[in-house]
Amino acid sequence: MTDAHELLKAKLAESPLVAIIRGVTPAEVEAIGAAIFEAGIKIIEVPLNSPDPFDSIGRLVKTLGPDALIGAGTVLEPDDVRRVQEVGGRVIVSPNTHAPVIEATARAGLVSLPGYFTPSEAFDALRAGATGLKLFPAETATPAVIKAQKAVLPKHVPVLVVGGVTPGNMQPWIDAGAEGFGLGSGLYRPGQSAAETAEKARAYVAGARG
Repeated sequence: MTDAHELLKAKLAESPLVAIIRGVTPAEVEAIGAAIFEAGIKIIEVPLNSPDPFDSIGRLVKTLGPDALIGAGTVLEPDDVRRVQEVGGRVIVSPNTHAPVIEATARAGLVSLPGYFTPSEAFDALRAGATGLKLFPAETATPAVIKAQKAVLPKHVPVLVVGGVTPGNMQPWIDAGAEGFGLGSGLYRPGQSAAETAEKARAYVAGARG
């Protein structure tokens, strides 16, 4: 396994949750990020369709340090991989299996988490160099899908569930073999306070423990 695989594995072992803070602004990102991190979530992504996302990513990296795995979501172009790396981001999350993005991420030594839905997409992503996979959108799937796919996917590849995740519905996915969860609007919505974000983050952390 690569260093990226080891890094992702280590962070998921600390907490299987990935915070997706879509719409966060640079002015509030440090308070929001600290609330999430202090609640126990170690992986945070700022989607690139947020305001000034590279500024926000850089601020999180400086504020939270190496114990947090910070990066970008909704990464659609290879050039954005370089820009994320320049501000200290270490994880690239994308909604699809666009090979040039995955390949650029692997070359940079960063964690690559592309979105997939079918086994064919999963294997295409792994062939391009993906570190892990995110089943997206999970609202339209069931835990049985993960269980069947995990039977054929390489054992060292973590699969995360993204879409429709609540503190109360994670256990069936865990039982089916999911190694992690991406938390979107259930955790954070634009303009939400750090206090409310912390409360929601703690609920998700408790839910992941079962």
